[in-house]
Amino acid sequence: MSSSPSRFDRGHTDDLMSFLSASPSPYHAVASVAERLEKAGFRQVAETDAWDGTSGGKYVLRGGAVVAWYVPEGAEAHTPFRIVGAHTDSPNLRVKPLPDTGAHGWRQVAVEIYGGPLLNSWLDRDLGLAGRLSLRDGSTRLVNVDRALLRVPQLAIHMDRSIYEKGLQLDKQKHMQPVWGLGDTREGDLIRFLEEELSLAAGDVTGWDLMTHSIEPPAYLGRDRELLAGPRMDNLLSVHAGTAALVAVAGSESLPYIPVLAAFDHEENGSQSDTGADGPLLGSVLERSVYARGGSHEDKARAFAGTVCLSSDTGHAVHPNYAERHDPTHLPRAGGGPILKVNVNNRYATDGSGRAVFAAACEKAGVPFQSFVSNNSMPCGTTIGPITAARHGIKTVDIGVAILSMHSARELCGAKDPYLLANALAAFLEG
Repeated sequence: MSSSPSRFDRGHTDDLMSFLSASPSPYHAVASVAERLEKAGFRQVAETDAWDGTSGGKYVLRGGAVVAWYVPEGAEAHTPFRIVGAHTDSPNLRVKPLPDTGAHGWRQVAVEIYGGPLLNSWLDRDLGLAGRLSLRDGSTRLVNVDRALLRVPQLAIHMDRSIYEKGLQLDKQKHMQPVWGLGDTREGDLIRFLEEELSLAAGDVTGWDLMTHSIEPPAYLGRDRELLAGPRMDNLLSVHAGTAALVAVAGSESLPYIPVLAAFDHEENGSQSDTGADGPLLGSVLERSVYARGGSHEDKARAFAGTVCLSSDTGHAVHPNYAERHDPTHLPRAGGGPILKVNVNNRYATDGSGRAVFAAACEKAGVPFQSFVSNNSMPCGTTIGPITAARHGIKTVDIGVAILSMHSARELCGAKDPYLLANALAAFLEG
């Protein structure tokens, strides 16, 4: 293992905590990424404008997705890309088109289940509300009510003793609607409240993409503060690490590749959207980058043929109370460095040559890594990795950080794993 000095240290994890707090929705996450990119000298380009072939850092925002890249001085049209792929969305409760509801003197907000959350983790938790508002004039505004606004109250044990024998049984429609006040339901109440929060005129908001979030901030945990507890680490942990890695390598004029960050929305429900990994966004950006530098279709084909993507998403650390759910020979530990995710049925995109690319990056960075495969008796999850490989024909490797409580409102990882991942990603982007 290389003894190369780390590019990132514990301060990276401190910054991750700030990033998580500032990013309660995918729209806030990409705004947070854009802010970091701008400070590093990147400039936003509009998809509706003609692009030039100048060197430097650029990025595109589309809804809850961002693609950023850095073109070194003198890069050729057929120069391959090195891509860090991640996703900005997390399972949660999202507001329905007719949000105002309630019963028996309780005012409630109607929500729909997004992705596959651990529903019990959302019970009896103080929740805020965040997302994107579409206004009558065609503009959008971000909103974040980061205080105790809603709560999904659990039924008292006295009224359901069967929990002791059967466990907690939750109906997604009946049991997950949060309360936020007392009195009769008033149509338009929630949106009027948000208009007041942003000092907008009544009727200004004509559309919304809103979701709940836990207002409890991220925190170090344990006697020695060697654990990190926080929301949305699946998968803002990877988005943050990828952003830090891209910023760290930008400015180097000796890069053999063009480093790219691609953070997509809608991974938790299949990636099939204009901002998801199964949409055209990444391919369009890469192709236009080639053409803006005077390249041809042949140059694009050459560039894609030499491109590698690390699909970075959280994975499962061995659980001390459920170790039998893991493969007995692959037991990744929190604090042990990033994981390489493998599945021979292509639920992950990693193959042997991809493993070699990741191993080389970790060796260069002086970072240990672990391997993960699912227990043969259990179905394996998937990521944007296979989608990216199939859609764009580029070599893709699935990696990530091992966590506990994936898809909970509050997840848990080793406190040093985020900056170990960022170091490995930076070494990968450098080539």
